[in-house]
Amino acid sequence: MNQPRQSLRLNVGFLIHQSVGSSRDFYFDLPNLAIEPDLTLKDFQGSVRITRTPQGLLVQANLQAMFPTECARCLADIDQALHTEFTELYAFTARGTSESGLILPEDGHIDLGPLLREYFVLEIPINPLCRPDCHGICAVCGEPQGDQFHVHEVESSDPRLAVLKTLLNNQNMEST
Repeated sequence: MNQPRQSLRLNVGFLIHQSVGSSRDFYFDLPNLAIEPDLTLKDFQGSVRITRTPQGLLVQANLQAMFPTECARCLADIDQALHTEFTELYAFTARGTSESGLILPEDGHIDLGPLLREYFVLEIPINPLCRPDCHGICAVCGEPQGDQFHVHEVESSDPRLAVLKTLLNNQNMEST
């Protein structure tokens, strides 16, 4: 996983000395990507355009990936599609920073990992579903219900509790 991690560290030092408006596109197509500390993505694809501005380097990203998770209803393993688009400014000085507070490192290398993690985590649904009409898990047997709800016969009560039922019935008759 060391190689994909390095692919998010971009050398943009050459853009610092270019004229305003100069840009460079970076393309990504990675089968697996681990973003520290806790985000694992599959089929990571997209592009990032970095443009020289008077204030710094403008990063414009359009990225998509699959996030391995489980359905909130039936607990089946699924790959949730994620897509994010964002624009951030890496300022040359602290005085020129935007709301995000990103400053261009002195070595001219931008590590997109923390930024991508932040934006992709925001795209993860709270309750991911394998499909919109998922019926979930059967409350009686605990098995996934598939395309139809399970139907179970009403079971008689446990014979070991019959004595307690008799006592309860007797108590109800005495109170009436």
